[in-house]
Amino acid sequence: MSLLNKMKLSWNKHSLVKALSLVLMVLGIGFFSWAMFNILVQSNFSKSKFLPRDTSVPDTSLVLSSPDKILYPRYPEQGDNIGMLSIPALNREIQIYQGTDDKELKKGIGHFIQSVLPGEKDNCIFSGHRDTVFRQIGNLKIGDLLIVQTSAGTFTYEVDGTRIVHEDDKTVIVPTANAVLTMTTCYPFSYIGYAPDRYIVSAALVKSE
Repeated sequence: MSLLNKMKLSWNKHSLVKALSLVLMVLGIGFFSWAMFNILVQSNFSKSKFLPRDTSVPDTSLVLSSPDKILYPRYPEQGDNIGMLSIPALNREIQIYQGTDDKELKKGIGHFIQSVLPGEKDNCIFSGHRDTVFRQIGNLKIGDLLIVQTSAGTFTYEVDGTRIVHEDDKTVIVPTANAVLTMTTCYPFSYIGYAPDRYIVSAALVKSE
């Protein structure tokens, strides 16, 4: 092989190596950029995930906004008696306690700590056992009144809907634009053992005194 041909062959090999190096460099930069982008997206997503919270302390992170005026200067502690629910259609009056642990639910209705208090703007959530305080809740109809008496006053809600959801359905505790009362209990009512669903009664605030 002549010297000229050897030089041409060497030059071609050198050019090929440079081209391959350039391609590998571009690919490396691309993979690195993609990896950094995914890390950033996952980080932001993790921050937005709903995390389990300690219900033994007040937490109002689920509410949309603060009420127009302060109805409760002192936030009740878990286990406190915060008022009474009257249901004229069922001829019932039931005590309400702060918290939804077994201790509270054995005594009466439990107020879900991560929801607003009665009368405040947003979603106030009550829970109760289907075989005790809420054993007749399935008889409520649209238009029936729910009257809640607390240290902040008397708040009248009007039933505007009922529905049945699975126990894992988190739409029950979502924030709302207006003052509403959501009552939840296990379903089916006659189910023996741990019931898989929840019976929901929703009501809108129509009067404050």
